[in-house]
Amino acid sequence: MQDFHVQPGDTAVFTKTVGESDVYLFAGITGDFAPNHVNRAFMERSRFGRLQAHGALLVGFMSTVAGMIAARTPPEANEIAVALGYDRIRFVAPVFLGDTVTTHYRVSTVDAVRRRASADIEVTNQDGTVVAVASHTLAWLANTPSPPG
Repeated sequence: MQDFHVQPGDTAVFTKTVGESDVYLFAGITGDFAPNHVNRAFMERSRFGRLQAHGALLVGFMSTVAGMIAARTPPEANEIAVALGYDRIRFVAPVFLGDTVTTHYRVSTVDAVRRRASADIEVTNQDGTVVAVASHTLAWLANTPSPPG
């Protein structure tokens, strides 16, 4: 295999306890004020019994670990890593306020010729329960400045 910035098996991990402020700030930024995220009285009467974090907040954590992998590109490479997208995102268990989630990113394949890497992402809570999964693709683009104008 050709030399590349990342190799299959490379990993990145990010852990965070999801606080009430995270959820309310995220709701304010995105405009997603669904009751399962911000209406405590409503959720106390639900089957879940308490507020849940937004699934899209977990996607933000996925972006964090993708950025950690992208940051492994040395400056002299004259390339910039960009996300091509997330696929097969699934939220398989709820994340509640106070849960500590760990996002695991593992490079699964590398195509050095096309300058791409694919990865599997898994998010688990403090009990080891998988709460979200996804696939991700990074691409490395030549870092040439755009012409003025």
